[in-house]
Amino acid sequence: MSVLVLLLAVSAACCLGFGFVLQQDAAQKAPLSDFLSFRLLLDLVRVPRWLGGLGLMIAGMVLGAIALGEGEISLVEPLLATNLLFALALSRHQTKQSLGRQGWAGLLLLAGGVSAFIMAGEPRAGSAISDPLRHWLIIGAMVGAALVLTTYGKRSRLSWGPVLLATAAGLLYGVQDALTRVSGTRFSEGGFTELFTGWQPYGVLVCGATGLLLVQSAFETAPLRMSLPALTAAEPLAGILCGVGFLGDRLRTDTGALAWEAAGLAAVVAGIVLLGLHPAMPCGTAETEPSARDLQRR
Repeated sequence: MSVLVLLLAVSAACCLGFGFVLQQDAAQKAPLSDFLSFRLLLDLVRVPRWLGGLGLMIAGMVLGAIALGEGEISLVEPLLATNLLFALALSRHQTKQSLGRQGWAGLLLLAGGVSAFIMAGEPRAGSAISDPLRHWLIIGAMVGAALVLTTYGKRSRLSWGPVLLATAAGLLYGVQDALTRVSGTRFSEGGFTELFTGWQPYGVLVCGATGLLLVQSAFETAPLRMSLPALTAAEPLAGILCGVGFLGDRLRTDTGALAWEAAGLAAVVAGIVLLGLHPAMPCGTAETEPSARDLQRR
């Protein structure tokens, strides 16, 4: 594993984790009438704390894009999932809450799962699959699943809705990471002409903007501990699927390696859930409070 890719991916995770905490702190104060509306983003751009969180998130995405250009998506995505560790670190600083058994268990599961997956799978580059049908089938499945989750999330905004919206955003961010990788390849082959004659860079913008709206709507209606684990778990899984499915990433496929890869991913998800539910994570406001603010704003 390249040290440069490791540093870039972990730095990206740090920026993302800090950015998510700052964004949720501002988004939870937004009126519920803006739920799943781009008015929500227009309201939030007036909040300096949210803009700081957005800046950190954009910096994380840029660093992640550079890491994707230098390494395989199946290697970078598990490293980006460690953003939850940095989110927990900032939350602990704010709440003065100790890690405890749950925090240490989640930390070990997440770090151990990432290490197990990378060591067992040995992600390496291969030849990208040129069949456009395969591209559209995999991307269509991810986008379709995100659409279904968003539909159900809109119906249950104050129960499981935030989890569903964050999962949908994670799927879109995974697709965005894959399209970022393809865009970088096109740019290296033919410069801006080659880049902007393809649909991939525009797909990056659409996935990014839609994912941002879904994430902020999830942050607006529930504590960070409900939304961030789902977001953090869905993105690497979708990215790895795209990487192996059509970007040409290669993983070891013998029985022992597959078992360790599956165990590693399961440990990553379990660690993400434990860390996301940790008491140090911001609880946000009660569900009735946003409604009261919303009535006042009206």
